[in-house]
Amino acid sequence: MSIFIIITGGTFDKSYDEIRGELTFKGTHLPDIIKQVRLTTPYRLEINQLKDSLDMGDACRERILDSCRRAREDYILITHGTDRMVETAALLGSNALSKTIVLTGAMVPYAVSGSDALFNLGFGLSAVQLLPHGVYLAMNGRVFSWDNVKKDRKRGIFITLDE
Repeated sequence: MSIFIIITGGTFDKSYDEIRGELTFKGTHLPDIIKQVRLTTPYRLEINQLKDSLDMGDACRERILDSCRRAREDYILITHGTDRMVETAALLGSNALSKTIVLTGAMVPYAVSGSDALFNLGFGLSAVQLLPHGVYLAMNGRVFSWDNVKKDRKRGIFITLDE
């Protein structure tokens, strides 16, 4: 089993820019994280884009879909911004690819103390290996089907549609 990890940016990969006083993208943290957590499962990385998901439009989501379609792997983990994660999952899910695709992200950047990025990445890596084909979100210890999830912006968590 090999996992294809698609990097799209989001809070997960943001770093603090001391000059501008804001969170920006300098690159991805994934190679360092994978080394730190000693991942032994075979994997392949692709930087698809480094964007805040609030800046993602349909063309950005189509790029992610294209990467999933072209992937030789059946197991795909996507790091993604949480604000538009549900929209990307909906596009992927509605295309019914015969793969297991899990989207995960972080509410606090990996580079900031107290980040949930490491936990969510590990949880997503586990989920993608255990779930049947389909599209899921794996965030903060919960797995959601692409068609039964929304972000509760007031609480900063994901919930099912009927919660």
